[in-house]
Amino acid sequence: MNLRHRTRDVIVPLLASIGLGACSVMPPADFPRMASVNVDRFMGGWFVIAHIPPGVVADSYNNIERYSRGDGNAIDTVYTYREGGFDGEAKRMEPTGFVLEEGSGAEWAMQFIWPIRMEYTIAYVDPDYRTTIVARSKRDWVWIMARTPAIDDATYADLVERVEALGYDAGALRKVPQQPLDRRDDVDFELP
Repeated sequence: MNLRHRTRDVIVPLLASIGLGACSVMPPADFPRMASVNVDRFMGGWFVIAHIPPGVVADSYNNIERYSRGDGNAIDTVYTYREGGFDGEAKRMEPTGFVLEEGSGAEWAMQFIWPIRMEYTIAYVDPDYRTTIVARSKRDWVWIMARTPAIDDATYADLVERVEALGYDAGALRKVPQQPLDRRDDVDFELP
């Protein structure tokens, strides 16, 4: 087999898997999610209270996810955090979210690198849109978020139970250290 055929034999399956990965962002029908999410009400800032994080943010502080409407079904997203401590280096990611037309506002795709989109499911949001759980059917990453940097113990315990009911190991949750609002300079949005 010549080099040209070997290269093709590697590149074609790789591109196919990327393409399939980019398309398979809908969670399975049996994965729990909100029946309906008012996407406009979901916009704004969310403090990450706890998460099972991707490795890049495993030692992060003051994590905040901000959403605003983009063009069409796009959601402009800004994720900020401090690396390794409250005085650590400020980091920023700007993926684009997409509300999937097939769903009810609870199924999104998040794109960090074109053309790859990842599943992003709003598994829970309370009626007042003050707390939420964003999950994935792979049960690899999950985020518990709130409109404030701290929540009471009873609310947190309820959200952890919900994460466990989704099939996650609640023991793997990491509480994200969040400073009070009066001690930080990274909050540049209005809370609803």
